[in-house]
Amino acid sequence: MVPLSWYLILSAILFCLGIAGFLFKQDIITVFISIELMLNGVNLAFVAFSHALHQIAGNVFVFFVMVVAAAEAAVGLAIIIAVVRNRNTLAVDELSRLRD
Repeated sequence: MVPLSWYLILSAILFCLGIAGFLFKQDIITVFISIELMLNGVNLAFVAFSHALHQIAGNVFVFFVMVVAAAEAAVGLAIIIAVVRNRNTLAVDELSRLRD
């Protein structure tokens, strides 16, 4: 059986990769995927703790996080498509000038 620490290390790696992508990438799609990667890292930690502690609450919470992430993905992609049609770019720097 795989120890809990391995799952938590993998979860931390996923979360840190998501933070790195969020902070250092200039493409809005990459930033969006990085946010989803961070959510998956947190979900993995919830499931690992839920399994280790024999509690169902972690799995239920992961289900709700996945529902919210799906809604976020739908709204986020719709906003990205609208911005790309309007600005013809995916650069994050251009999004700061949406007022213009």
